Amino acid sequence: MLAAIADDPSIRIRDIAAHCRLTERAVQRIIADLEESGYLSHTRQGRSNTYRIEAGNPLRHPAEAGLTVATLLAVLAQHDQQRGQQPQHR
Repeated sequence: MLAAIADDPSIRIRDIAAHCRLTERAVQRIIADLEESGYLSHTRQGRSNTYRIEAGNPLRHPAEAGLTVATLLAVLAQHDQQRGQQPQHR
């Protein structure tokens, strides 16, 4: 979900839900949790939201101790880039 928001900070909840294969309600709950935890904030612009990822915040799971949101997003971006360069299997 954070990767989808990083790609498009003004993405709609409906589009996040479709991208992540979740319900809109589930996306709303996850966004609320991310905002409450300080990983995400938003500003309202008319009927739309623009999200801001707090990239410097450390991840909270003990397995990722010392890693930041920025590190996670960089790894995901690198993975997506490498996937795009691999030949398609038929």
